[in-house]
Amino acid sequence: MHFILKTIFAVGVAVSTVGMTGVAVAQSGSYPDHPVTLIAPYSAGGDSDLAARAFAAYAYKALGQTIVVVNRPGASGIIGSDQVRQAAPDGYTILLARPGSQSILPALAPTTTKYKWDDFTFIGLLELNPYGCAVRADSPYKTYADLVKALKTNAGKLNYASAGVATTNDMGPRLLFSLLNLGDKIPQQIPYKGSGDATAALLGGHVDFSCASIGTMLGMVKAGKLRVLLVTTPTRYKDLPDVPTAAELGIPKLGQVIGWSGIYAPRGTPKPIVDKLVHALLSLKKSPGWNNATEKVGSIPYIQGPKETAKFAKDQYETYLHLGKTLNIIDKIFK
Repeated sequence: MHFILKTIFAVGVAVSTVGMTGVAVAQSGSYPDHPVTLIAPYSAGGDSDLAARAFAAYAYKALGQTIVVVNRPGASGIIGSDQVRQAAPDGYTILLARPGSQSILPALAPTTTKYKWDDFTFIGLLELNPYGCAVRADSPYKTYADLVKALKTNAGKLNYASAGVATTNDMGPRLLFSLLNLGDKIPQQIPYKGSGDATAALLGGHVDFSCASIGTMLGMVKAGKLRVLLVTTPTRYKDLPDVPTAAELGIPKLGQVIGWSGIYAPRGTPKPIVDKLVHALLSLKKSPGWNNATEKVGSIPYIQGPKETAKFAKDQYETYLHLGKTLNIIDKIFK
């Protein structure tokens, strides 16, 4: 009798498992049958928002469904990122990944961040964002040398805008201050919810300078309202040929800081769903509209698949982990 009951139970479990697997396969096969939500973990107008909206505007055709962008700013990108981490792995909630929220925070604030750099399913990379430091057009700092002089003499009286602690907007200046041996006499960081807000603060004269992805500032630079003092690209940025690189200015290590955007999904997302998302992302390589939209905001198209993205993300994480150890700021960055 005991043997019979065990057999019945085992058969029941097997049938149940097959049934559940069948449902999962059916759901994957019909995916997507309603709009997909793409979470941008920073405020509107910044790099993540611009990249998310460009992806949504052109990838929906290959995906076969509308992609709705939702901004979830806060806690330097943790809130939006963690929302995706906890979402059902059904392909209907995906993440616009950024270096601050996906690489820097897991490296520098492991006890505060609610996830690790690899707690997601990697779909792919979209773009790279040339990075630089800028001031208002009417700023007394006409060149990088002018800013350095002010930093070395009156750093404590200066301030700078960032898209939040542990973002590239934050890490670039921190690294610069370290390279200049400023010690504890550094400018005050004024954190905002996104690089768009940080740029607005710079335009409004609320801060002295800001370091960020060039794309966020490019329109205002071309309009003559902002002036870029340096870029971290290996060679001069094509849209700003008169702006020197960090390497030219004698600070090549600043080139470690660069922006990027990618698409992540919750861990455990079924392969059939992942394959459809990857297909939609890779389709952008041949999209003139997406390429033009990406280049128009100062970014560099850089479409990569899941394997390349996983390696890139690991390298970025390890870069900031090393930087954090060098600056002795791991688990101290929010204090």
